Amino acid sequence: MLGRWLLLWAALALGCRGETAFLRRADDSTGRCTYSFTVASPVEAACPDAGGVPELRAELAALASRLSRLESRERGTGGSGPRGNEVGGIRDPQQAAPAARLEAAYSELLRAKSRLEEEKGRLEREKEELGRRLESSTQEITRLRAARCPPGGEGPGRDTLRAPGKASRWDPQPLAYQELQSERTEVPVSRLLEETALGRPGSQDSGCGELVWVGEPVVFGQADSIAGKYGVWMKDPEPVSPFTRETTWRVDTVSTEVRQLFQYDAAEQLARGYPAKVYILPRPLESTGAVIYRGGLFFQPRRSRSLARYDLQGEAVTAEREIPGAGYHGQYPYAWGGYTDIDLAVDETGLWVIYSTEKARGAIVLSKLDPETLEIQRTWETNIRKRGVANSFVICGTLYTVSSYSAPNATINFAYDTATGTSRALSIPFENRFRYLSMVDYNPAEQQLFAWDNFNMVSYPIRLSKA
Repeated sequence: MLGRWLLLWAALALGCRGETAFLRRADDSTGRCTYSFTVASPVEAACPDAGGVPELRAELAALASRLSRLESRERGTGGSGPRGNEVGGIRDPQQAAPAARLEAAYSELLRAKSRLEEEKGRLEREKEELGRRLESSTQEITRLRAARCPPGGEGPGRDTLRAPGKASRWDPQPLAYQELQSERTEVPVSRLLEETALGRPGSQDSGCGELVWVGEPVVFGQADSIAGKYGVWMKDPEPVSPFTRETTWRVDTVSTEVRQLFQYDAAEQLARGYPAKVYILPRPLESTGAVIYRGGLFFQPRRSRSLARYDLQGEAVTAEREIPGAGYHGQYPYAWGGYTDIDLAVDETGLWVIYSTEKARGAIVLSKLDPETLEIQRTWETNIRKRGVANSFVICGTLYTVSSYSAPNATINFAYDTATGTSRALSIPFENRFRYLSMVDYNPAEQQLFAWDNFNMVSYPIRLSKA
């Protein structure tokens, strides 16, 4: 293309010098394309000398050489115009269709990539959720294994597995009593009939009797921090002014230094979580065995086998006494652990302490206390293993035990009567609604059980048989 323009330019230049230029294009004998033009001389009619115009000939030779190089370059690069088979910048129709198909395929690939990325995100979210569930299940399995195999080597309890071929360390022969085993039984339909026949708990059943029925738990409040996973809540059955039977007390026991005692004017205030006063105890208490009785908080000071009475009016410890030989800080706890070696209780007859000793070999020991001096008045050694039960309480001088702290359908499985010094197996249904029972106490003024179940403060209505 450029060669053509050069020839036209040369013709115009010569035309300016002469008059008319004739351009001719043709293949030579070798097949090469050649261009030639003729210009008539304005003054000569003939050419007397063939080399009469040397300048013109030299110029034509240079143009021809340059034209040849341009043609060679054009053949090598496919032309100096638009690339490929495009002419004037217009795409060849034969190539337009494949290009469109390629663009469509590329768009489809992008859409497929987007779908795969969305699917990948969904699978990653499912993986995270499965990971959380697995972690939760692992923690629950670990907790159950720890519960089924409590430390200390005292042998299996009700919910523990006995290693095959391995004898229990419990040897009742020297003390002439045997280990009692509880069995889980089906709840009979007659339970409903019994409730109907005996009626719901009411004022007509005042005074003492044997426990025959425990109702469903009623939630009064819920702890709002991890410190309240375990705890104890109480009312004073024999209050001292200015406190009343409606005054409610609470201690959250998940801490290395449990010193705070919360006072609420009523259970409704407990449910709202707004204490009327907070007491700071002079010594930290151990676990969930404390009780309120006759204007005092009775508790076990941390890491000791002692009991202390904290006067709520004077806000000072007024009595303290050691329990001889009592296990403490994990020696003889209940099945769930929690340093529940020493547990206090109140019933219609007064103040009690539940514990065990090395002499008793892990069996529950029950002692009656003087609430003013904490002096032990009388002691009973039972044949119920403390590690084999989840918790216990006293009603009318009889000790009752709970079979499991985590099974939803547990039972009141044993009773020990201090009047006769005998024990018997029971199967009174008891519901662990929240699956982690850390405290059970009896309130003789209301004839109800107070319990702490996995952050929840609950009460149980009960029925006692007529004496």
